[in-house]
Amino acid sequence: MSRAYSFLSGAPTGGLAANRAARKTGIAVLGTVGLLLAGCADQSGTGSTSVQPPKASHKVGVLLPLSGPNAGLGRELLSGAQLALGETTATGAAAVPAAGAPTMDVHDTAGAGGAAAAASAALAAGDGILLGPLTAGDTAAAAPAAQTAGVPVLAFTSDVSQARAGVWVMGITPEDQVERLVALARKEGRHRFAALLPDNPLGHALGNGLIASCQDQGLNAPAILYHTGSAASINQMMRQLSSYDSRVSDAKATQVTDAPVTPVPATPSTDSTSTDKALPSDLAAALKPEGSDAASSQNAAPKLAAPPFDALLLGDTGLNLKNVILAMNDSQVSPTAVRVMGPGLWSAFATKLGALKGAWYAAPDPSSRQAFVSRFLARNHHMPRPLADLSYDAAMVAKTVSQVAPNGYPADVLTRSEGFAGVDGPFTLQPNGRTRRALGVFEVIGGGSSAKLVAPSSLKTGVSG
Repeated sequence: MSRAYSFLSGAPTGGLAANRAARKTGIAVLGTVGLLLAGCADQSGTGSTSVQPPKASHKVGVLLPLSGPNAGLGRELLSGAQLALGETTATGAAAVPAAGAPTMDVHDTAGAGGAAAAASAALAAGDGILLGPLTAGDTAAAAPAAQTAGVPVLAFTSDVSQARAGVWVMGITPEDQVERLVALARKEGRHRFAALLPDNPLGHALGNGLIASCQDQGLNAPAILYHTGSAASINQMMRQLSSYDSRVSDAKATQVTDAPVTPVPATPSTDSTSTDKALPSDLAAALKPEGSDAASSQNAAPKLAAPPFDALLLGDTGLNLKNVILAMNDSQVSPTAVRVMGPGLWSAFATKLGALKGAWYAAPDPSSRQAFVSRFLARNHHMPRPLADLSYDAAMVAKTVSQVAPNGYPADVLTRSEGFAGVDGPFTLQPNGRTRRALGVFEVIGGGSSAKLVAPSSLKTGVSG
């Protein structure tokens, strides 16, 4: 099963076609594939942050939308957390935890007061860790009270702007995907990076990730341009990024300088029409005399030199991606000469990316997810949505730490170097609130075939690839 990611910021991006493809394959549309939950209202309630620190405990607070338009998704994530903690459904709303597992305390972020009120209620109940909320807006509303209380938050957003000490972003971020791609491209010998990206939150997250990755790996600053989504804007930005006009001028100058002067033979006075009919069409066209259509075609743009970059990051899907590919063709930016890279959301339709043969995207290895899918299916009688992976992982962190830390969830244990086992592979919680996940790199091979894994999932960064 393909895997993509959620960029839960509440802002729309991506095409309708990408969203449909995601639904068909069970893929949540990222930052991760389009900005999932585009219709989510950012609950920015101003709940009190004067809650007294609760007694250190292993009680797990879960903050999810259990009513309203996102109730279905909220309950899906709740099922993922329950599976990790080994809970079995009981009569009514309660659930029975497995022996030795921490108890779960669930609060609805779509209720009165929103995520801020849900967080305050969880803290008042003595919860030692909070799993959720779902969106970046809800995380911003819930985090202050938790930080005041010294209670860690494992949020399900992929928006790195919410990451900070004590508040972890559990989603697979665009920045982490780009870091993995740049590391491998640098190892391949690429040193000049550029990007043509949509002017939306996902595009800017990818762009920021490229800037940071190039800086971290000692590369020159990348050239980045953002388009507005129209075909004209995409074409214009691609020409500008690839220095198309100057490349054309250089090529024409070289063509004039190097062109040999040869005599033009006299044209026999024959019936060219009859001659054309007697020859294969392609050969007849090639033999047409000076001044014909064949000669006119020589005035078209000549073969151009390579663009001023050897690696190009894209961020579009659907019709916009088609227009980007057309613009690349018009500007003679070839995937055979330039390493094209894209977001993990491409995994949803990699079989249809033949025009970008050789392109890379970073994503978890889908084979890692099969055991989780089987367990979830057996318990809930339907395939899990990919966001359930995040709630399962967060709950597994809570369960694991509760078994090794006698009181609460200390930061030094949460950020332990060995990390944790996740649905999609190992991951570690960083002191700055980022979550580093093992990502593989996949290459588009075209011909209607699935992308192939060219670099195994790895937590390594930097020049190691």
